[in-house]
Amino acid sequence: MHIEEKSHSPRPHPCCPSGAARVRGLAQAWALLQLARCPAYGYELLERMADEPGAPGTDPGFLYRTLRALEEDGLVRSSWDTGGSGPARRMYAITDLGQEALDAWAAHFRRTQHQLARFLEDYTTLRSKGGEKGASLRKR
Repeated sequence: MHIEEKSHSPRPHPCCPSGAARVRGLAQAWALLQLARCPAYGYELLERMADEPGAPGTDPGFLYRTLRALEEDGLVRSSWDTGGSGPARRMYAITDLGQEALDAWAAHFRRTQHQLARFLEDYTTLRSKGGEKGASLRKR
């Protein structure tokens, strides 16, 4: 007997990785979100992300590598700000392509949120019925 697998959700956008790349991807999504709010210097972005509940904690080296990767992919652009009394600082801003990627991340997170809510509803229903099958599996 052959059972055909059907996907009920659209294929994830290439910007939304799975597996081990999720941590890097989540940092990219948060960085894009922050830059969509307003352009920022790297250190300022690091501080904003640290203050954001739920944002991935990140160290400066990881954040700057993430920003470089976003820039290489055309999702972020940077320029040197030489004004002011201190040393030159690199200012980062989201690009149109970066906004498209951010939109794709939001759609991906909505699908994931829906899938998790459905799982938890099913789990709660199972547990409220005594979880007969789950209980029998635990006894093995």
